[in-house]
Amino acid sequence: MSPIVQGLIFIAVLVPSVILHEVAHGWVAERFGDTTARDAGRITLNPLVHIDPMGTIILPAVLALTGAPVFGWAKPVPVIPAHLRRPVRDMAIVGLAGPVTNAILALLAGRLLLPAVSGWIGVAVWAFAYVNVVLAIFNLLPVPPLDGSRLLPLVLGPRGRSVWSAIEPFGLLIIFAFLFIPQFSVVLMTPIRALARVAGLA
Repeated sequence: MSPIVQGLIFIAVLVPSVILHEVAHGWVAERFGDTTARDAGRITLNPLVHIDPMGTIILPAVLALTGAPVFGWAKPVPVIPAHLRRPVRDMAIVGLAGPVTNAILALLAGRLLLPAVSGWIGVAVWAFAYVNVVLAIFNLLPVPPLDGSRLLPLVLGPRGRSVWSAIEPFGLLIIFAFLFIPQFSVVLMTPIRALARVAGLA
């Protein structure tokens, strides 16, 4: 398979994956009292309101063409912590909703769909499952603006908010280090391989 075709397949399966990830954030936030995402029209599967050109198309294409684990994002859904009933706890749960959704999608695709298909459809299903494995693990990194950083105030208390604020200015640099520097990205490969095995991909 040519790198271009591979890149197109990964982008095609990434788009619904990141959309469902963001919709999960908004849906859970609404359950806890914040209707901001609903009011903004973001609890929808319409890709036009979710796609971020850099995070949904350009970066994933570069990663796919270089052989790196494919990662990307959609436009973050708006969440206002003050509107949540218990802001610290609920924000952590809202943050977890995205990675948990990706893990469930990976398991469903890998365990239920993949054994039943073959050919190009099988390739696409495998790619969909693998992309969701990567999204689930990568988003759990405790680095702003990734979802894992939303756990810091809950786990570390007031100190967690200080840690979050200290890391936030360097968040994107740290994320790109995990994506492109082998000494960093190797840290992610162990949990990625573990979840991939659970999903029946390895």
